[in-house]
Amino acid sequence: MVNLLVVRHAESVWNLDGRWQGHANPPLSVAGATQARAAAADLDDVECVVSSDLDRARETAEIIAESLGTGPVTSDPGWRERSVGLWQGLTTEQIERDFPGDLAAGNYPPGWESDASLIKRVFDAAHRIAARVPSGDVLVVSHAGVIYTLERHFGVAFKRIGNLGGRRILVQSGEVRLQERIALTGSGACLRPTATPERR
Repeated sequence: MVNLLVVRHAESVWNLDGRWQGHANPPLSVAGATQARAAAADLDDVECVVSSDLDRARETAEIIAESLGTGPVTSDPGWRERSVGLWQGLTTEQIERDFPGDLAAGNYPPGWESDASLIKRVFDAAHRIAARVPSGDVLVVSHAGVIYTLERHFGVAFKRIGNLGGRRILVQSGEVRLQERIALTGSGACLRPTATPERR
């Protein structure tokens, strides 16, 4: 049985701008790097650290791993944010202007990754960790859209999540189960609206 602590990356420069990030690669903000260092104080007995392959998650994971002295970070594209297609790089205001009514109606643009695709790759990534680390706690630095989609898959109502907030995921006997929400140090201070409010 392995417990995955799946958390959203620390604040990026595009979070500051309110831009939809998707597969784009903006770096952490200065405040984000500080948040990541503070987050390590909340973590005990972490077996290893895994991250999305996108820079904002990888940088967060590397800062935390260095603070914990927990070996090299394993990068896995299975944990990357969903593709948001034509909306990548836009603010919500720009989306409302250029695609009026589509966001509220859930009419997503070409290139938008489906929930089914995202869930499959995230479950596959979770099983890869379980095969390598059969027990203990593993920190996974991922993205808000991944966590929201996992919660929706398990029937949990949408609620915003701040940087370095997340969910415990239990992987046992081939099954993936959603556990409670978690919030690492500093996450409550960065609950500005995420750039990807998935309204369904």
